[in-house]
Amino acid sequence: MWELLPANQIKKENMRKLNRIMTNICSRNLAESRDFYTKLFDFNVDYESEWFVHLISEDKKLELGIIDQTNELVPKDYQSNPNGFYITFVVSDADEIFKIALSEHFEIVSEPSNTFYGQRRFLLKDPNGTLIDISSPIPDFKF
Repeated sequence: MWELLPANQIKKENMRKLNRIMTNICSRNLAESRDFYTKLFDFNVDYESEWFVHLISEDKKLELGIIDQTNELVPKDYQSNPNGFYITFVVSDADEIFKIALSEHFEIVSEPSNTFYGQRRFLLKDPNGTLIDISSPIPDFKF
């Protein structure tokens, strides 16, 4: 049986500390998705199976999971194409990543442009239809 405590009785040591956050992308083709992210960014394959791929950045600070969208771990209601969100990757030079995306014939949604909020940005779709925002800070930008 759960006991609910008033907020003023919860001790700080009972608060939850966030240790890590990882985005998992549902995929129809794990190998194609793996290749998409490892070609664009400094991800290495940390773990790979027939149902899941775990990517980790070279500095071991960033993670991305790719799961077979038909796997039993993915609820049926979430096994369709993604919608209602996008993932932003902040990089040093969005134009360099754009060149890679072009050379790999990835699906470009919009070409690089400068935004009013100080980012150089372009959009593309990953192999699963997930919208990907690639951004880099504009040097010396002032609001």
